[in-house]
Amino acid sequence: MAKKKETDSADLKTIRGIGEKTEKLFRQAGVYTTEDLLHYYPRDYDAYDEPVRAGETVAGVKNAVFGKITAKPSVRTFGKNSITIVKLTDETGTLYVHWFHMPFLRNTLTVGKHYVFRGLVTEKNGRKTMEHPELFDPEKYEKIRGQLLPVYALTSGLSNNTVRKAVASLLEMTGSLPEYLPDEIREMNGLCEINFAISQIHFPDSRDNLITARNRLAFDEFFLFLLGVAEMKTQQEKQDCSWPMKTGWKTEEVLDHLPYRLTPAQDRVWGEMERDLASGKLMNRLIQGDVGSGKTILAFLAMIMTFENGFQSAMMVPTEVLAEQQYHSLVRLLEENQITGVNPVLLRGSCTAAEKRRIDEEISSGKARMIVGTHALIQDTVSFRNLALAVTDEQHRFGVRQREKLSEKGAAPHVLVMSATPIPRTLALILYGDLDISVLDDMPADRLQVKNCVVGPSYRKTAWNFIADEVKKGRQAYVICPMVEPNEELPCENVTDYTAELKKYYGGTVNVGMLHGRMKPKEKNQIMEDFASGNIQVLVSTTVVEVGVNVPNATVMLIENAERFGLAQLHQLRGRVGRGKEQSYCIFMQGDGRQETSKRLSVLSETNDGFRIAEEDLKMRGPGDLFGVRQSGEAVFQIADIYRDHEVLTMAEEAVKNLKESDPDLTLPQNSGLRDRVSALFQRQIDHSQSDI
Repeated sequence: MAKKKETDSADLKTIRGIGEKTEKLFRQAGVYTTEDLLHYYPRDYDAYDEPVRAGETVAGVKNAVFGKITAKPSVRTFGKNSITIVKLTDETGTLYVHWFHMPFLRNTLTVGKHYVFRGLVTEKNGRKTMEHPELFDPEKYEKIRGQLLPVYALTSGLSNNTVRKAVASLLEMTGSLPEYLPDEIREMNGLCEINFAISQIHFPDSRDNLITARNRLAFDEFFLFLLGVAEMKTQQEKQDCSWPMKTGWKTEEVLDHLPYRLTPAQDRVWGEMERDLASGKLMNRLIQGDVGSGKTILAFLAMIMTFENGFQSAMMVPTEVLAEQQYHSLVRLLEENQITGVNPVLLRGSCTAAEKRRIDEEISSGKARMIVGTHALIQDTVSFRNLALAVTDEQHRFGVRQREKLSEKGAAPHVLVMSATPIPRTLALILYGDLDISVLDDMPADRLQVKNCVVGPSYRKTAWNFIADEVKKGRQAYVICPMVEPNEELPCENVTDYTAELKKYYGGTVNVGMLHGRMKPKEKNQIMEDFASGNIQVLVSTTVVEVGVNVPNATVMLIENAERFGLAQLHQLRGRVGRGKEQSYCIFMQGDGRQETSKRLSVLSETNDGFRIAEEDLKMRGPGDLFGVRQSGEAVFQIADIYRDHEVLTMAEEAVKNLKESDPDLTLPQNSGLRDRVSALFQRQIDHSQSDI
């Protein structure tokens, strides 16, 4: 979670109905101020859609069903428990409706009367069932038909109704927000006013208004981000290279001693990096490549070349466990090649005060020539002697400002950025406008392809048994759920309940662990270490494992509610397995039963090429695909999605280009609020990163 910022807007307790207890619950969700709450966007919407007939329902989602009670409900009892059953049958098919512990409904529901039943539909062995639905008279349902109620990310104790009431009260007391986007930009791009966008994103009057609001807010995120990138590029172009380098023999010796040959793509990219470092100009380069394509060895080669020339290098990675793994890999490479005098150090947030003082001294004195660390590297206390190369691993986990702050630690060092997120080149050129782009588009020849399948929930027990068989062979597995805890409005699998259910199913024969983003950094690190060491055999997690340690022993990835993720993110998750010598498997569990979803997910069964998948994602996820699940705090953008909103991204790029041409330094009166907005955006990224230090 982000730490509270002293410069933020009003305290949450200024909102009617929020006391200390509720404020604490909001803080657990990362909401500290009224400004945070305004931008605590819904992660989904509960839609009161047009009712369908019994046989037209779709499994895995909420349905509103128009049906007639043709026979008196039956009640079955099991000791003190009971279940009330209504069978809805018409010319389209049959739907069974169940209520638990509500036998009085047998005398409440009227035979011959029509109702609208609204609830989650499940399907097993061809039989569709709706459990505990809301019940409406058709006339009453007609009055609310078309409504979209917001569904928020929740933590234990925080209800959706509480968030809705708080947001509604805040909107009422806030009044009019100042418009910071120049009128010319809004009019040229057909964007609504900011107050309309904020109110309609929380409480949309229609789907059209929701899309209009989303487009404005997505545009703002892209626009401010790209404006910051453009400013970085302007500053880079003014900087001279303070770190002239020459190619040496150490890197060639390391390459000769590797137990494998570089792939053609690695050879090509290393050549580009060598030329950059020896050109007399600053390197600002992004390496894009799938998990396992060999980015890290290229970064290590660049660090060795920097050492040969007498300078320091630093690598910043997003988690402590990954930092430790990268550090040990670097140390091993240096020892195997008898490269001495480097004194590599590992700087993490969990270091003791004494350890931090010692490491800071070794860095500032120049004794430590290679530094690996987390966000701790960008603390004000860390001072480098001659930082010539700043490497940022897993770029999509860091905002532009974190990367910039690391580069500010030296006198404009060379910058190398690495990302395993497959982004189509057309979008990468926009998002990384300040960087030259290299692509690792092949994989080591000895790597086995991951075997994939797309299945429905009826396959779940089979999948669990398959995982148990792999564990018996000494292997490990991941299970990914989109939610941390149950959500009253979202019928998705959640880590908390799933872990308990899996432990009960295995009965102690398999060691099951749980991981999610709301845990404290120390707890997360311990769990990942236990999984990496094999103490945890099956790890149930949210997408926080998307960037994680290398666990070659993990051979199975089961992703629940796969329909809730984009193809590129699913591919990124799949990259956690297939890293060892054994055959690996990825099971995509589709929860909604829709044919179009099956078609989209089938792309993952057809190819393991991340860049082809990214291009397909770009084609298949249109602007109307609004309701993907996003883990709070895990993404650079809160609401924007580069695939779904790629046209908005292009619009924002053009707007930034025009603005910089007409007002390079943003000094015109109509642009006065933009510079502050960009600074605030990037400062929030820094504040969020500090929570891991």
